[in-house]
Amino acid sequence: MHLMKIKINNPMRNLAFNSFSFTLLITIFLLFTSLTPTFANRPNGNAKETTKHYSSLPLVSGKSSEKLTIEKPRLLLSENSPIKREIEIIDSLMFEKELDEEDLLFPSDDIYQIWNTHNVNPYGNLTMPDSFTIDLSSVIMPINDEAIRVTSQFGPRRRRMHKGIDLKVQVGDTIRAVCDGKVRVKRFEKRGYGYFLVLRHTNGLETVYGHLSDFLVDENDVVRAGQPIALGGNTGRSTGSHLHFETRFFGEAIDPALLFDFKNRVMHEDTYVFNKSKILENKYTTSGPNKITYHRVKSGETLSLIARKHGLSISELCRLNKITPKTVIRAGKSLRCS
Repeated sequence: MHLMKIKINNPMRNLAFNSFSFTLLITIFLLFTSLTPTFANRPNGNAKETTKHYSSLPLVSGKSSEKLTIEKPRLLLSENSPIKREIEIIDSLMFEKELDEEDLLFPSDDIYQIWNTHNVNPYGNLTMPDSFTIDLSSVIMPINDEAIRVTSQFGPRRRRMHKGIDLKVQVGDTIRAVCDGKVRVKRFEKRGYGYFLVLRHTNGLETVYGHLSDFLVDENDVVRAGQPIALGGNTGRSTGSHLHFETRFFGEAIDPALLFDFKNRVMHEDTYVFNKSKILENKYTTSGPNKITYHRVKSGETLSLIARKHGLSISELCRLNKITPKTVIRAGKSLRCS
């Protein structure tokens, strides 16, 4: 008789075995997932473990409100590391550059409030500051000549005011911006400046360049100190090639010789303080003891006669007019008498 082995299925036994297997698999999976970030940061067996710190991000899919938190690597940077300080310096320089570019686009906008591209002095209706300090530390000469020659000073000239200073240049010589700024006026004036430019600078100063032969910049162009802006010439009301150069604040002319030491090609000081109370008035139109008077010579009049009429000595009359007692005066000529 053959013996027969009969396998009897035990449902309870099978259930216990399956539960144990499932529990073991879950345990292994959880252990594996907890170790995965560590192994992921180990490209080889000798690499050190690095902790990652990532910002919390919401799950992309599903309606769950749970958030996945991953740690972002510190990359061995500390708060006081040299790299961090260099980054801060670069950020600071970039910020300063942005501010500098903004100043060039809107030079001294907080002072002038308007941008006029037609007139040298459009500020008659604006309130002028009582005092203002102009930074001259980055200002340079308008021409590059080793020896700058002044051919006419600032001040009274015949029956009008010479509101700038004349510098000798040849036709075609390079004229440069004295400091950073923007071209406000680019025009031609037949009986005055000829071809001329007006630049407004970031330090509040405005400069005028007259009697030019050609322009190298356009209206509203941003310019840097030393940048060529024009060529010297002999246009407009001019008797010879030269640069008529003016320095102005709020439209009021300032003697450039108070700012520029043309002989030594440097500025007198790093700053210039503009005072409203010290504005040089046009003495030809003022009254009082400072009024300048003129005498138009009539036929038959002599220097002696004219001097007596105005209570002057002949030598004083000659000094005021830069003539000598032997100078022949003609009818119609105007002589300064005060």
